[in-house]
Amino acid sequence: MKKLIFRKISKDTSFLFISLCLVLGAIVWTLQAVNYLDYITQDGYDFKTYLLYSLYNFPKIVHRLIPFVFFISIYYILTNYEKHNELIIYWTNGISKVNFANKILFLSIILFILQIIIGSYISPYFQFKSRMILKNSDANYFSSLIKEGKFIDAMSGLTIFIENKDGNGSYKNIFIDDSTKNNTKITYADTGKIVDLNNQKIFKLYNGSIINKSENKINKFEFDQIDINLSEYSSNTILVPKVQETSTLKLLKCSIFKNYFKYESILRNCNQSINKEVNQEVFKRLYKPIYIPIIAIVCCFLIILPKNNIRYNFQSRLTFLFGFLILLLSETTLRYSSTSFNSTIIYLITPWLLFLTIYLVFLIKSRNV
Repeated sequence: MKKLIFRKISKDTSFLFISLCLVLGAIVWTLQAVNYLDYITQDGYDFKTYLLYSLYNFPKIVHRLIPFVFFISIYYILTNYEKHNELIIYWTNGISKVNFANKILFLSIILFILQIIIGSYISPYFQFKSRMILKNSDANYFSSLIKEGKFIDAMSGLTIFIENKDGNGSYKNIFIDDSTKNNTKITYADTGKIVDLNNQKIFKLYNGSIINKSENKINKFEFDQIDINLSEYSSNTILVPKVQETSTLKLLKCSIFKNYFKYESILRNCNQSINKEVNQEVFKRLYKPIYIPIIAIVCCFLIILPKNNIRYNFQSRLTFLFGFLILLLSETTLRYSSTSFNSTIIYLITPWLLFLTIYLVFLIKSRNV
């Protein structure tokens, strides 16, 4: 009988938790996906690249939502059980409040392990894949970015200005400022057109001139036709994976052994300048989930008093407020976890002291009621 009733609360909590994760995750993902539209409207990536990049960031959203959603789920389930007198079933079957709280803690430990898995492997893996999608994709819709009377700088070091564009896709009065190399090259052309040639974007320019400025020398020559390979220019989008997109193993090697990050041909130096950021990311993935059991035991204060007790409403509000403060504490302390050796020690000790204190208070209150 005890297994059946504990199975019910586990099922109810899991269902609500998964539902909230999906709903809230979808809302946050939609809002975030709107911000990623710049990759199409400004950087020239196609819709497929944009969609995959957005979808691969969904595990990151879920990972950030897990503690909050778990808190809301446990709080709602316990208050709803008390409201419908379902908690009485547990007490009449000889289940103590301490035993009940331990079962809730067991659920939180499972979620604690799940969040570590998502944060240390699944989320960075898909974030890394999303960055590689941008790196390996061309700005396929570059021609659609060019608008009359506007300066376009979607390509790094390349600025293009078009005065007119006709219905055939030809451009008139073209200005191009190329500062990708050590010198500055300014190109003028009467007309031009972007064509696809051997899977490359070629900007064909007609009747113009080029001014090269290198140190104190200025050279100018005119041309009847010249081709500019737009595929040689990189996008303004950041293509090197960020620390958040790096595997946990690489971060640990960087934090402990000061090794380099290696991404195929990309070599990122692991030095003192990013040491704080790396350590914070490691703590966020492997240590911050420890606050989930603390949230669980805080919510268990809802079962101490019955709903007909005059202090029940006050205690339920206080529990919600304290749980919210715990979530806030887990976020704010992470920012200072790597500022110094002392701050790191405090960050590591704080959740254990919190848990032991809160659990001890729960034991005392549950036996005195």
